[in-house]
Amino acid sequence: MKTLNDFNFQDKKALIRVDFNVPLNDNFEVTDATRIVSAKPTIIKILEDGGSCVLMSHLGRPKGVQEEFSLRHIIDKIEDIIGVDVKFASNCVGPEAEEKAVALQSGEILLLENLRFHEEEKQGNKDFAEQLSKLGDIYVNDAFGTAHRAHASTTIVAEFFPENKCFGSLLAKEIESIKKVMEDGEKPVLAILGGAKVSSKITVIENILDKVDHLIIGGGMTFTFVKAQGGRVGDSICEDDKMELALDILKQAEAKGVKIHLPVDVIAADAFSNDANTQVVDVKHIPDGWQGLDAGPKSLEIFDKVVNECKTILWNGPLGVFEMESFAKGTIALGDSIANSTKNGAFSLVGGGDSVAAVKQFGFENKVSYVSTGGGAMLESLEGKTLPGIAAILG
Repeated sequence: MKTLNDFNFQDKKALIRVDFNVPLNDNFEVTDATRIVSAKPTIIKILEDGGSCVLMSHLGRPKGVQEEFSLRHIIDKIEDIIGVDVKFASNCVGPEAEEKAVALQSGEILLLENLRFHEEEKQGNKDFAEQLSKLGDIYVNDAFGTAHRAHASTTIVAEFFPENKCFGSLLAKEIESIKKVMEDGEKPVLAILGGAKVSSKITVIENILDKVDHLIIGGGMTFTFVKAQGGRVGDSICEDDKMELALDILKQAEAKGVKIHLPVDVIAADAFSNDANTQVVDVKHIPDGWQGLDAGPKSLEIFDKVVNECKTILWNGPLGVFEMESFAKGTIALGDSIANSTKNGAFSLVGGGDSVAAVKQFGFENKVSYVSTGGGAMLESLEGKTLPGIAAILG
C-alpha cells in the first residue's frame, strides 16, 4: 500500500483528490470544516517536502455549472485552515487550469473548480480523467468519502500514474482503521449497529458476523427483530417483510458463536415528537398507540457492560432518535460507555452519517479512537466490498 511516505515531493506537483464537499449556509460560509481539517496533514507534508498541491473536489450535486456550488466559496476557509494562500482555476480542465498548474511554484496551492460541473466526472470518462492527469506529477487520493464511486477523479485518473500514485494520510488512516476492526481487532470484538432499517444494514451484518464476538442492535432496527420473535411493538417502525431475515440473522449468529444484544426496554412515546408523553416499557410489550424511540435504562446497563468488556469496537448508527432531546439519552450513554472503554485501551471506530453526527453533537470526537469521514464508503467497506478508489491505487 503506497502512502505519502513512499514519495519525496520536492519540486513535484501533487494532484490531490480531496473531499471538500462541505456544508455551506445561505451566505456560502462553511458550517462544518471537518473535511478540510482532515486533509491538512496530506497537504502540509507535500508542501514541507518542497512540492506544490493541485486540489480537486466536488461540492454538492450541481446540474451543470451553478454558481452556488462553486468551490470559490470555500477558498477563505481553506486558507484559514492550511495557512497558505490558495490560487483558483475557474475550470478543472482546459487551458486556464493547465496554465495555472504549470506556473505553480513549490509551496503553493491551486484549487480547481467543482469537478461535477462536468458530466464526465460521474461518468468516469477516460478523456476527462486524462485532462485532469496533465495537472500533476503524482496522484494522491485522500477522499475516503468518494472512494466507493468509480468517478474520473477518484478512480480513472489513477491509470495515468502507473507508478506515481498513493494514498493520502486521511485515506490511509481510514483503511487502517477498518482493517483494525475487520481483520486485526484484539478480541473481544464488538459491533454496534443502529439506525432505522434492517434492510440498509443486511449485508453489513452478514459480513461482520464472522469477525465479531458481540453485536449490539439498536435504533429502529430493534423492532423488526422483536416482532419476529413474537413481541408486540405497538406503533414502532418495523419492516414486516424483513422478519424472516431477522430470525435468520439470529440463527447465523448463534451458529457462529456471536452474542447478539437487543434492547430489553425502551423509552416509548405516544407521538413522534420531542414533547410527546413517554414511559419506559418492556421492549416486547409496547402498547398500541406507542412507539419505541430510544433504548431504556436496563438496556443501557447491559450495553455498558458489553462495551467495557470489549477491546475493539465499531459503532455505526444511533440507539434512538437523538435529534430530539427527549430521545437522545441512549445514544449519549452509549457514547460515554465507548469513551470509557477507549480510555481503558480499547480501539473504537465510529462511522456512518448519523453516528458521526451524534459523536460531534455530544462531544465524543476526541474520546474515541477514530471517526470516519465517509458514510457510504464506510458501509461498503464493512460489507466487504473493495472500493474502486482504493483498488485504483493498489492496482
